[in-house]
Amino acid sequence: MEQTAEYTCAYCGEPNLVFIDLSAGGLQSYVEDCQVCCQPNVLSIQVDEETLEIRVDSECEA
Repeated sequence: MEQTAEYTCAYCGEPNLVFIDLSAGGLQSYVEDCQVCCQPNVLSIQVDEETLEIRVDSECEA
């Protein structure tokens, strides 16, 4: 099951839409390139397994 969520690019500040695989668990982390500036963002994703509310934090790749 997939759901979409929005995050703000850590480099350019533009909003981005990302697909979240809910079957991958409540805590996920991976790198996604910004759709605007193409810089790699490290996404930390938290999914509330009861409400399916999604929180996405982004930071610059080290």
